[in-house]
Amino acid sequence: QVQLVESGGGSVQAGGSLRLSCAASGSIGSINRMAWYRQAPGKQRELVALVIGGGSTNYANSVKGRFTISRDNAKNTVYLQMDSLKPEDTAVYYCYANGAYYRGGSPSSFDSWGQGTQVTVSS
Repeated sequence: QVQLVESGGGSVQAGGSLRLSCAASGSIGSINRMAWYRQAPGKQRELVALVIGGGSTNYANSVKGRFTISRDNAKNTVYLQMDSLKPEDTAVYYCYANGAYYRGGSPSSFDSWGQGTQVTVSS
C-alpha cells in the first residue's frame, strides 16, 4: 500500500501561520488527487483543500484566500500553507491521496489517509 506521513502541526496564536507537509511513500505508480481534510471535536471530517495531478485546486469557502495547497510531484508530497489562522481552524488535519501503486508487480489503485496532525489556534 501507500503510506502518508504528515508533519508541521502545532499551536499558534490567531493571525499566525503554519505549514503542513504530507509525504507519500511506497511502490507508487502515480498520484491523482491529494487533499487535506480536518476534523474538529464533535464535528464531521470536512474537506479543506485538494489538488489534482494537473495542478487544479479547490478550497472550502471557509479557508479561501487564507490557505494554499501545493504539491511537489517529484517528492510525492503535498503542502498546506495556512495563513491568518483563526480559532475556528483548530482541528486534527488529515492528508489524503489516491492513485495507483504496484502490488506484486501489477498496478492497483490506492486510497490512503495519514495519521492526522493537530492544529490549535488560540485567540
